[in-house]
Amino acid sequence: LQVEESAISLWNWTVTKHMGAVISDEQRAKLRFVACRLICLCEGSNPPEGTIRRQILMSMKTGKGWIDIGKAGLADGFLEIAVSSIEKLYAKLQKGSEGEADIEVHRADVEKSLFKVLSYQAESVLAQGDFQKAVMCVQRCKDMLMKLPKETCYLSILCYNFGVETYEWKRYEQSSFWLSQSYDIGKMDMKYSVGKEMQAKVLRLLATTYFEWDCNLYLDKALKAISLANQENLHPAGFFLKVKILLKSGASDEDINSALAEFTHFEMSLDFCLNTAKLLLEHGRESVGFDFLKSVPERFESSPDLGKITLLHIEFLLQNKREVLAKQKIEEVIIGHYTGKQLLPEALNQLHIILWDRAAKHYEEKSYSEALHWYNYSVSFYTPGQIDQNLAKLQRNMASCYLHLKQVDKAKEAVKQAERCDPNSIFTKFSVYKIAVLEKDTDKAVEAVIEMGKLAEEPSEHEDNLRVDKNTGSNLLSLAAQIALENDQQIVAIKALEYLSEHLQDCQQLFAALKCLVRLMLSKVMAENTERRDEDINSILSYLNLALKKLAESFTEEKFTGDLRILEAHWFRKVAWNLAVQFKESPEKMRDFFVLSFKLSQFCPSDKAVLIAQKTCLLMAAAIDLEMGRQQVTPSEQTELFSQALQHLQTCKEIWKVLKLTGDFAKDPTDTLLLLYEFEARSKLNDPTLHNLMESVWEQPQIEIKTLEIIASLAMESPARYPVLCKKALKSALNLHRKQAVIDAVKFSKCLHSLINISLPTGLTDLDTCVLQEVWDYFEDALSVVSSTDAYPEVEILWLMTRAWNTGIFQYTVGKYKEAEQWCGLGMRFLNHLGSLKKSYE
Repeated sequence: LQVEESAISLWNWTVTKHMGAVISDEQRAKLRFVACRLICLCEGSNPPEGTIRRQILMSMKTGKGWIDIGKAGLADGFLEIAVSSIEKLYAKLQKGSEGEADIEVHRADVEKSLFKVLSYQAESVLAQGDFQKAVMCVQRCKDMLMKLPKETCYLSILCYNFGVETYEWKRYEQSSFWLSQSYDIGKMDMKYSVGKEMQAKVLRLLATTYFEWDCNLYLDKALKAISLANQENLHPAGFFLKVKILLKSGASDEDINSALAEFTHFEMSLDFCLNTAKLLLEHGRESVGFDFLKSVPERFESSPDLGKITLLHIEFLLQNKREVLAKQKIEEVIIGHYTGKQLLPEALNQLHIILWDRAAKHYEEKSYSEALHWYNYSVSFYTPGQIDQNLAKLQRNMASCYLHLKQVDKAKEAVKQAERCDPNSIFTKFSVYKIAVLEKDTDKAVEAVIEMGKLAEEPSEHEDNLRVDKNTGSNLLSLAAQIALENDQQIVAIKALEYLSEHLQDCQQLFAALKCLVRLMLSKVMAENTERRDEDINSILSYLNLALKKLAESFTEEKFTGDLRILEAHWFRKVAWNLAVQFKESPEKMRDFFVLSFKLSQFCPSDKAVLIAQKTCLLMAAAIDLEMGRQQVTPSEQTELFSQALQHLQTCKEIWKVLKLTGDFAKDPTDTLLLLYEFEARSKLNDPTLHNLMESVWEQPQIEIKTLEIIASLAMESPARYPVLCKKALKSALNLHRKQAVIDAVKFSKCLHSLINISLPTGLTDLDTCVLQEVWDYFEDALSVVSSTDAYPEVEILWLMTRAWNTGIFQYTVGKYKEAEQWCGLGMRFLNHLGSLKKSYE
């Protein structure tokens, strides 16, 4: 009992909350479901009449609730419970009946509930796609109408709704059945009928269903249905549908005129009449259509919308290629415009659209004079001095026509008018630009391009809310560049392409623009004086840098595939390489192009050719930085240049490691160059890691004499000063000279000269004994070689003799007579090896 009371309370709470819009339809269905289930669980073996009636009501409403929220499958069980409960109630009422009259009252009471449940079951099964079961349910309901005549209207509308649903699902056969049933049921009892308007509505949809199902096969049925509908209740929709069916059936003009005559006195809107005329004309019924159109103004003499009839007339004359008649009509409208018969603004706008469309058609066909004729019609509706963006657009279009007709003065006048109406439009600037290019006015053309570029940067509203976005700006700048190139105006083309490259979003288009820019600027540079080149070379560098930037960003663009990226990277890296080689007279530019070539090559697959190119670019960049650092520059600039060189070398070393794995590079000088460049950069930066670098060098067995001599020279080249490293390098070089099968006396003499110079500075008298002994050994080495060959340069022998003698004199001046005698004696030993100079010194 407590569960039953709770279920009833829940049901009543649901009813009140739904009425107050506190809960949704789905929530109501779920709460009803719970309450109804609880009531069913509480049912005893012999429930009283009131309980059964409550259960019927709750089951019906729960089932209907599920149907209404589109969950018909959940409704079936509850509707079956309702039918079962109705049967129980009927049995119970039968038992308690007293006489035949009593039984009839009970039967009528039960049949009303059963009718409702059957109609719900029909809704449910139809929603689940079971047409036959729905037909059976509706037929049972139909059979009950004799006893329940008041339900006639309800059942007729239910069938109509079924017809609408199945029509929308394009199940035309089912739809025609339900609509026929709706109409037939509606006629069963005139007292409780749905009314003539509803019956006509049913028949119109039935006619439409036959028409769309198969007009040829069911034409007669469609015509019969629409004729019945019009008999039931005259309505514009019925009239329109009948004309439509007749046109589809290929009926004669006479039959169609008869159909039109049926509605002669029927009140219809202007738009409806125009749609009817349009329908007739679209189906090629010109005679009937134009006659009907001519009759319309008489019916709407006082309407301000009469212009719509004229517009339709003009449109169809043009569609039927009757331009002469259309022009006459338009000229009548223009006269009317200035004699108090103006079109409404909406109609006038529509006329402008018609005129512009016709002009555009002639423009596409290259009939520019004819296009101008139609544009002039449009101009006729504007007052002198009027400022309007559409007028600006119109003048620009006319300017294009004049340009094609070589009437430049008229084109200029039209553009002037466009500037007056809309000076800040990118399209107006483009028109100015076109004329400037044709007149070869470079300054004005460049000025127009700059204005276009600025306008493309700031999207704004123009021309009937047409958004001038970046794509519009890019397209116009692209066209501007093309026009300039076609007219051999390189400077203008370059300026247009520069702005274009800033705004293009599409990678492929951008790279095409940049390639064109590079080629144009290169040809310009080649034709220029050296003085004017710098600025243009900087421009080329900026184009290549933009290409590099966009290659890096292109990974996010789906259309720009990896293969395309590689192709573009190869093109730009090769261009950068060639430019580096080409501009040898400008070391800084040469370095920048080599660095760019390397960076661009990083977007290419790392095959052997690319790795070699990368290595060479970095070596060249480092070499140029070092060379520039050797020039007279400030210490801070030197530091920056040497640091940059070091960075290039570090990257190059990594690439070189990979490259050496790809083949035999025994004769390649890269290792030597890397060593020398790194030594120079580190020594001039006073890098503390320099000694560590040299430790690995001394251990190299294959190091060349020339390399050691260059290291010695670099160690003492300002701002570097490393005498110990210099001395060590020269000693190593001298040792290698001695090991030669045949000593090269000239090279040996130079190396020894450098070593003595660094070991025995000129003018010093107070020298360490060890140092003197070491230098003495070098002189002895020299004597040994001098004695064994005639190839030792005489100048070097003279220098050795003089240095030894002077060292002795220095010793003498400080009272070291024994040492003085030794060194002067050493000098005299070289005297015997002098040739022609011997007598002069003897």
